[in-house]
Amino acid sequence: MDIENRERIIIALDVQTKEEGIALVSKLKGARTFKVGLELFTAEGPALFKKLKALRKDVFLDLKLHDIPNTVAGAVLSAFRHGVQMMTIHASGGREMMAKAAETARQISVELNRPKPILLGVTVLTSLKESDLAEVGVTADVRSQVLRLAGLAKAAGLDGVVCSPQEIEALRKEFGRELVIVTPGIRPLWAAAQDQKRILTPAEAVSKGADFLVIGRPITGAASPEEAFLRIVEELG
Repeated sequence: MDIENRERIIIALDVQTKEEGIALVSKLKGARTFKVGLELFTAEGPALFKKLKALRKDVFLDLKLHDIPNTVAGAVLSAFRHGVQMMTIHASGGREMMAKAAETARQISVELNRPKPILLGVTVLTSLKESDLAEVGVTADVRSQVLRLAGLAKAAGLDGVVCSPQEIEALRKEFGRELVIVTPGIRPLWAAAQDQKRILTPAEAVSKGADFLVIGRPITGAASPEEAFLRIVEELG
């Protein structure tokens, strides 16, 4: 996948209102894609997407869908109609759920003659350790679980996966370039780790094979978000 460095960076809009979100987006002229997660989506709903589209920005809807197949497929359909470019589905929801979502996205793409959104299977959250997996009955180590769920996502027809930077190399070795890899848990050398436990720098993550990097507070919490964004782009270069 041929991606310009500035387009690799997905800005996490981890704020509470659309006013805060749009204010941040307006400061980040060079950024293309913005992640809308549970907090902001619950507060503002799809109306926010119109604002982002008016600013010519792409939307990464990170709701980590996990429900019965028809419900998840319906959510994918709704997101597509709102112009979402990327979205997440929990791979642990199973093959049938993911396959139904993927087929729905393909069908509506053909019907509306529009590019379909990139569907990403969430493997293991970056906040989880092996002890956390064990508590919920997963006996595999983190890397093995990520590989298992990534294989399931690929078999179900998803476009890629979300994983921590620590699993990128294993995924590339197992699947080559067949899956898009989106990586949270990214912290530049000059930023603190905060709540992400499995982290790498942006340059390290890309060198290992990540396609897109989700970065929030190191950019959005900076005195000048645009300068922080450009500093990371420069690091990647």
